Amino acid sequence: MRIGHRAALAALFLFAAVFPPVASGGEAADGTALLRRVAAKYSSVKTLSARFRQEVPLMNVGIVRKASGQVYFQRPLRMRWDYQAPGEQLFLADGRYFYFRPPDSPQVYRRKIDEGTIGGKIPLLLLFGGGDITEFFRVEEVTPLKGVQATALRLVPKGDGAPEVKRVDLVVGDSDLAIRQIHLYDRLGGSNHLYLDDIVIDPSLPADLFRFRKPPEIEVVDG
Repeated sequence: MRIGHRAALAALFLFAAVFPPVASGGEAADGTALLRRVAAKYSSVKTLSARFRQEVPLMNVGIVRKASGQVYFQRPLRMRWDYQAPGEQLFLADGRYFYFRPPDSPQVYRRKIDEGTIGGKIPLLLLFGGGDITEFFRVEEVTPLKGVQATALRLVPKGDGAPEVKRVDLVVGDSDLAIRQIHLYDRLGGSNHLYLDDIVIDPSLPADLFRFRKPPEIEVVDG
């Protein structure tokens, strides 16, 4: 996988906090019920916007790469991540392809969307596709978070549906069921961390927001 595309996927995963294991069998069942409620909520959502902060620890370097910006989703399989800091970059999915342009790059990387494997890689986008997140992940642990009115769900892949993922931790609002944090840990020891704020459900979005426009000086590279 090209470096640019790996960076694009990294933009979709969140926060590396470690939650203490508290779930018994009954609590895991409650967590599964909560995850199904979250999936049901997002199945009726047509559009979504939010501010995001991203933190990606760079393995063996001791540096945490930080970024922030605005993200938009639209069903089916459309999203746009506008990075505003530390430098402008774009990650866009138009329903057919992913497009990623690193900062100051003369190239845009394009890759066709494969919805059959998307759940293992992009849990949040899965909620905006036609799949069911509970088909790819099961709830292993549940942790109520004190003082923030949210619950952390630790998810692990089912079978080989998400071969690159070790686990995903979601932080879900107790009252609105909104996904506020996603914590991904891969099988190579890496982690990716994202925080969502100012979440707006079903905002009115411009029709061409998810359309890729190729600047004349930019080369589109498949892969």
